[in-house]
This record gives sequence, structure tokens and C-alpha cells, in this order.
Amino acid sequence: MDGKLIIFSAPSGSGKSTIINYLLECRLPLAFSVSATSRAPRGQERDGVEYYFMSPEVFRKKIAGGEFVEYEEVYKDIFYGTLKSEIQRIAGTGRHAVFDIDVVGACNLKKQFGDRALSIFVQPPSIEELRRRLELRRTDTPENVARRLEKAAYELGFASWFDVVIVNSNLEKAQTEALCAVRQFLGL
Repeated sequence: MDGKLIIFSAPSGSGKSTIINYLLECRLPLAFSVSATSRAPRGQERDGVEYYFMSPEVFRKKIAGGEFVEYEEVYKDIFYGTLKSEIQRIAGTGRHAVFDIDVVGACNLKKQFGDRALSIFVQPPSIEELRRRLELRRTDTPENVARRLEKAAYELGFASWFDVVIVNSNLEKAQTEALCAVRQFLGL
């Protein structure tokens, strides 16, 4: 069975991870695709769970070996990407891969997989609400919040490139919209 891809992207603080976790709990034939990165683990992150952690040198060797479906160097020597083996691993279990990736990676996956992929953009109701959510998290410095908001303005420009745009002004409604879109895409 060739698995399908469900690709989520959104500015940080839009509720994308919460929506993905909800879908993974809905007993659909889905599995989360673990991305690879060359950054160091943060906090309690574990290799193979949150990310596949590797050195920049190993990441570059995998790029040269054609092991990535998509990748991006976000900062010098800080890479993120999707391993072909991860998509194959999930498809081999009879499930469909769910991705939580940035807008550039999402657009690249959609371009490569076409109708086999559903791309969903989760949008905050406004930049002001996004600022409020990021500040309520209390996980970022004011400088990091400002940087995330600047990046969000850039990311919002990609929304029209996605198959589905969900405005997350009400989490329950956004979760229902995502579930309906995924079920329709999978023919369930």
C-alpha cells in the first residue's frame, strides 16, 4: 500500500501541534513522521521520538546520498529534513504519514507527492492573537517572540499555496475541520 501524506504547517503558536495530536488520537490510520535535524536536543527531547538527531556532517552525507525527500538549512549548520526512509517506514505499516514542518518543506513535499499529499495550513485569527498566545506560553524571551512574529508574517504569505486553510480562532472547530478534511482525503 502506498501511504498518503498529510502535511501540516503554520506559524509557531497557531495550534498546529495540538491539532495534529488530536488527529493522532482519533483512531485513524495515521502515524507521525519524525523529522531529522542537525541541532542539539532541547530539554527532554529524545532521538527517534521528537527528531532524528545527527551532526551536520552526517546530515550532509545523507543529503549527498539522496536520503532526504526534502531538507533545508535554516541557520548555518542547522538542517531540518524528511528522510525517505521515514515515509517508507510509515507506509510499510499500512498507515499514512502526518508531517509537522515549515512552509518551505511543506510546499516541497506537496510538489513532489502531488495528489498523494494533502497540505493543511493552520492560521492564527490575527497577528495580535498570535502574539498573545506566544507570550502566554512563557517559553520565549521577548526577542524570540518578536522573531517568531516576524517569521509568522512571512509564513502567512504561503497560506494560499495549501490545499486547506484552517483559521484556528476556536480550537474545537479547528480540530473538527482538520478531521473532516483528513477523513475526506483518505476516503474514510
